[in-house]
Amino acid sequence: MSLPVAPLNITAGDANDPVFVGVGEIVSGRFPDRSFIQSLTQVAIRALKDASMVPADIDTVVLIPALHSFDQQADLVFSRMVEELGLNRRAKANFMVHSGGSTSDNVVRVVSGLISSGHAKTVLVLQAEGWGSADLREMVTMLSWNGIPAQWERESGLNFNSIGGLITQRYMLESGSSAEDLAGVCVSLRKWANLNPNAMYANKTLSVEQVLASKMVSDPLHAMECPMMADGGVGFVMTSAANAKAKDLPAVRVAGSGGVVSHYSIGQETDLATLGWKIAAERTFEQSGWGPEDIDMAQVYDSYAAVMSIAVEGLGLAKSGEGARLIASGATSPGGSGIPMNTNGGLLSAGHTGVGGGTALLAEGVRQVLGRADAPRQVADVNRVLIAGTGGSYMDSQVLLLERAGRN
Repeated sequence: MSLPVAPLNITAGDANDPVFVGVGEIVSGRFPDRSFIQSLTQVAIRALKDASMVPADIDTVVLIPALHSFDQQADLVFSRMVEELGLNRRAKANFMVHSGGSTSDNVVRVVSGLISSGHAKTVLVLQAEGWGSADLREMVTMLSWNGIPAQWERESGLNFNSIGGLITQRYMLESGSSAEDLAGVCVSLRKWANLNPNAMYANKTLSVEQVLASKMVSDPLHAMECPMMADGGVGFVMTSAANAKAKDLPAVRVAGSGGVVSHYSIGQETDLATLGWKIAAERTFEQSGWGPEDIDMAQVYDSYAAVMSIAVEGLGLAKSGEGARLIASGATSPGGSGIPMNTNGGLLSAGHTGVGGGTALLAEGVRQVLGRADAPRQVADVNRVLIAGTGGSYMDSQVLLLERAGRN
C-alpha cells in the first residue's frame, strides 16, 4: 500500500540535509539454516530496492553490531559487506556504530553528520542478528555479563531479565499499575505483530490470561513479558536531500534529536520509575520546536512493558503513571483512539534481534511515513514520527523526530 507523499521542497542551504529514502527487513524468528552474511545481503538488497537504488549508488557502509558472534562481527568491521556488495575501491568508508539498544538513534546522528558535512553522499546502514539460533548457554552468559558491573552486580547474579524485573516492580509501585495492566501492554503489541508478516509472532495471538499463566522468570516478570531472542535483520538508506530531489525520491527528514546518558550501572540510577526520558524529551522538543501533541506515531523501545510505559510517560505521550494503562486500554493498538505505537509489534512481539530491535522500530517509523507498510498495518496520514531508544541497562534515553520531507 502506498500513500501520496508531498513533493520535496529543497531550499537554499539544505541541499545536504540528510534524508531516509528506503528501508529493508527480513523475517524475524529462528532460522538456523539462514547464514549471517546471507541475511545481511538480503537486507541490503531490499533496502536498496526500496530506495530505488543499486549498490553502485552507495559510497559509505555503516554496520550495526551482531552480538551472537565476535568472529562474524569482526568480519563486518573489516569490510566484508563492502566486498559482498561489489563495492571494492568504490566505497569511501566502512565502519561500525554501537551503543546497544540506542544504536538506531546514534547511527542516524553519525550518518547525518557525514552527509550534511559532505563526507558522504549516500549511506547504507545494515544490521543482522543470529540470537534465535545461537547457542543458548552462550547467549545467557553474554546477557549476564555485558554491561553488568563485574565488581558488584555481576557477582550477585544480576542479568537483564532481573533488571527488567526491578524496573517493573518499581514502576508498578509508583504508578499503581497492576499485573494485568503490564500484561495488557504485551497484548497490545501482539495485535500490531499480527499485522506484520516479518514479525516473529505474526501468526500467534495473545491474551492477558496467557501472559499471567506463563512461567515466572524474574518477579514480577513472566516468560511472555520477556522479549524472545530472534534471528533477523534490518537496514536503511540515507542520502542528501538534493540527491533525493534529483532522483525524484520520496524522503523522510530528521527534524529533531536529543538524549541523555543517565548511568552505567543500574544500581546508580536514582529513579527506576522515570529513568532519563523526561530530560531527553525536553532537549529534543526544545531543539525541534515540536511538542508531544505534534506526534502522529511513536516507535518506543519495549524490551519490557514497564520500560516502554516509563518512556511513553517521560516523552509526554501519556500522563504520569498512566503509560501502561493507556497502552493496555487499546488506545495505541490498531484502530485505537490514541496515536499508534510500535506498529511492527515491537521487541516483545516482532522479536528481539539484539541491537537491531531498536533499528527495526526506526525502520518501521520511516516505512510508515513513506506509506510503504503492508495493509492493513499502514496508518493513514502519518507525517511525524517519534523514535525512542535506550541501551545497556537503560543507561540512556535517546529520541529522534522524523517527518515527511517537504512538509510545510
